[in-house]
Amino acid sequence: MVGLRVALVALVLFVFTTATPATAQSFEVWLVDQSNSPGLTHGGAIYIYQGDTLMGESASSAVPARIDLGGATTALCAAKTGTNPVRPHMIFFNSTGTHAVLAFVASGHVVFFDARTRSPLDCLRMSSGAGGARQAHAAFPTPDDSAVLVANQNGKLFERIATNYSENVFVHNTDATLNLATCTTPNGAACEAAEIRPDNAPICPFVASDNGPAFVTLRGGGLFVVDHTATPMAIVGEYDRNFIGPNGCGVVEATGRIFLNAGGGTATNLDEFAVYRLPMAGYSALNPPNTPAPELLFQDLAPHRDAHGPVATNHEKYVWILDRAGNVAEVFDAATGLWVNTVGLLSNDSADPTPDLGVLSPSGNRIFISLRGPNPLSGDPHASTGSTPGLGVSQVNQGGRDGRMKAIARITNPDAAGVERADAHGIALRRK
Repeated sequence: MVGLRVALVALVLFVFTTATPATAQSFEVWLVDQSNSPGLTHGGAIYIYQGDTLMGESASSAVPARIDLGGATTALCAAKTGTNPVRPHMIFFNSTGTHAVLAFVASGHVVFFDARTRSPLDCLRMSSGAGGARQAHAAFPTPDDSAVLVANQNGKLFERIATNYSENVFVHNTDATLNLATCTTPNGAACEAAEIRPDNAPICPFVASDNGPAFVTLRGGGLFVVDHTATPMAIVGEYDRNFIGPNGCGVVEATGRIFLNAGGGTATNLDEFAVYRLPMAGYSALNPPNTPAPELLFQDLAPHRDAHGPVATNHEKYVWILDRAGNVAEVFDAATGLWVNTVGLLSNDSADPTPDLGVLSPSGNRIFISLRGPNPLSGDPHASTGSTPGLGVSQVNQGGRDGRMKAIARITNPDAAGVERADAHGIALRRK
């Protein structure tokens, strides 16, 4: 009888200890392919990978579910806005992971999905702005789940959608819009002006975990810090191009501060890799320009450099900044801000992965990275052209200080002539 009890206890312990890691890995990764749905001039795709298929030795063989955005999503957008959604670009989840928010950069649509059923719930189109243009480069959910903030890139508008996820009600608050091309800063300067902020196309908005102000990077350089709760939204921090470089995408929080970058990737600024650090608080319309002062942590203007997607590692100990053109990640100590390492992302699976955006696994020992295709649909081709479109799985070593490309799960979307059109960009992780 004693032997039976011991055996039962051992069995329970075995089940518990082996089940715990599986539970810890209960997540999925959503990867956005910007290319059009087969045979169409719109649409695109979302690939959904289960976390357990990405964590082992066979990650390169992971088989994702696929949402064809040329189907129900296109039908919804066409019915609600009269136009088809084109070029799905960046994707985020709300704080509880119940909803996905997808921005279509070419057509200006923002689509909300039920993350569990993977069904589109609503489609809104952003406003016409500068020169009649409208885009949705990124649509960022606020941490309190009250709003989604939209970078209307070529329209040069910063827009807000009120969100009620429990009721699936999403309202475009046009009264809240901040026109970055025509506004005036709290210090009386023109928001857009050749000598300070020559091109105010908003790129990547970010709100930290305290639900404080929004940090809005600008294509031509400079930065706006915005009170996103005001109507209309209001600038509370203004930075010019001499303090924050162009093409920043994106921003990440670590150790109570904000890390952001400036990159190349556009014809007017082909090559740059710069990293800055700012506090999360201390912004006021009463401050002079460029206050609080940003810390320039790193800058390299050499050819083949393009800073992109930042990722904070486990316990926010390090920050990785991906380099699309250089095929590396530069690693910074989050506490000190010091550069500590360069992680090479070339591997036997790809001689030109072109890492774009990344997300950290719940366990902290993997970073999943979107990899660009041979015919990139956004960013200057010299920086955005890759050879293996898909999902990169990077092993994280030394607590985040080092790593390597472990596997690549490729995606494909050949056109009628057999030319590969797949071009991964947006990526988000959902805990289940």
